[in-house]
Amino acid sequence: KKKKKTTPPPPPPPPHFLIKSVLLCFLLTVFLAIPVQSQTATPTAPARLTNPTSVSACGLPTTWAQFNDSATVTTFNMTADCIFNSWATEGGAFAFLYFSSGAFTINGNGHSIIGPSNSSVIVVQNANATLNLNNVIIQGGGGVSTTVAATDSATLNASDVIFRNNTAAGAIVLGISNAQITLENVQFLDNRRTDSGGLVASDSGSLVVITNGAFRRNAASRSVLDAVDGGRIQLAGCMIFDSNTQLDDATPLSDQTSTGSGSELIDNSSQAACLALTPRPKRKKEEKAPTAAPTSTPRPQIAATHVALQAATGATFRTAFGLDSGVHFRQLDGAGIGVQSIIDAGYLEAFDVYGYVEQGVEVCFPQIGRVIFLDARTMPRAITPLESTVVNGMTCVSINNPGSLVLLPN
Repeated sequence: KKKKKTTPPPPPPPPHFLIKSVLLCFLLTVFLAIPVQSQTATPTAPARLTNPTSVSACGLPTTWAQFNDSATVTTFNMTADCIFNSWATEGGAFAFLYFSSGAFTINGNGHSIIGPSNSSVIVVQNANATLNLNNVIIQGGGGVSTTVAATDSATLNASDVIFRNNTAAGAIVLGISNAQITLENVQFLDNRRTDSGGLVASDSGSLVVITNGAFRRNAASRSVLDAVDGGRIQLAGCMIFDSNTQLDDATPLSDQTSTGSGSELIDNSSQAACLALTPRPKRKKEEKAPTAAPTSTPRPQIAATHVALQAATGATFRTAFGLDSGVHFRQLDGAGIGVQSIIDAGYLEAFDVYGYVEQGVEVCFPQIGRVIFLDARTMPRAITPLESTVVNGMTCVSINNPGSLVLLPN
């Protein structure tokens, strides 16, 4: 007797994502209606993972992933840079890392989250969703959406985070629909927002609190900080705005705007907190750089913490965001300086300054003299005389790029 054929049940519906795309469904229907022979192969994104329990070698999932309060892995410790690729079939409207509920932490340990270029990097959504970002660099993300966003009463906390070289249609950091965002010791460097609005935006009842921030060489259409339509922004500590410009224009970009009913931008930042970045008065005596060309001699290090270094040498160190904000100091001997003409000039003291120097660093040598700077951004290191001032018998200079400081006799 012939067995009656049964139709298998339809597969379960896909999980709810951040944005429902009616257009995507329409395009998919049209695509399936085209005869097979006329279709061309397109790259396929890997399936979006829900609450993955394993990570890649860099310490994060490197495929599309969403997390909720059922996740068993809630803290991610990065061990290398993570590169998030763009995908043709699942980009634009979705975040690469999407947190819909629960509390999560990403410890970057100084590493970078890179891309994707066609979508948001991180989105935190809903009232019971919290994400903590610590000591991480976020770069190369954005595309048609924002780079990092919190929405629908979600909470985002970012500490010691650098947002660098992101290009997004929307804000680089966006709070919308009553979100709570706290940014502490953050830098925004060389980012670009391509549609109208600000680089950091608070919208629709959201609150963004920034304590210690540096904004350098960014581009946007309206302002660096933008409180709109009931959004609020509060500033505290040290705020640095340097060389930010209008889109496709060299004209300066406004630092702050507040538009729309209920919008508010409160600036309680302190110039005293930025003392390390205050330009020093020029010395009357003309300074000359050593004439001998620098060499790439290996530079041995004499290791010391800033506390031990201050005790051992009598020098003092100050940073815009505090001495525990990621700046490091080490004393150099002659071999560490690596430039024979400077060694022959009878240098008095030398320090290497590296790490989070962009925030602004002040070094005061315990003697009176002239200071030259060996720029770590060039190879061999370019030699530049620095403006200095004498305070209580100490020679003080300020820098915001990594390199070596050498005190020479007058």
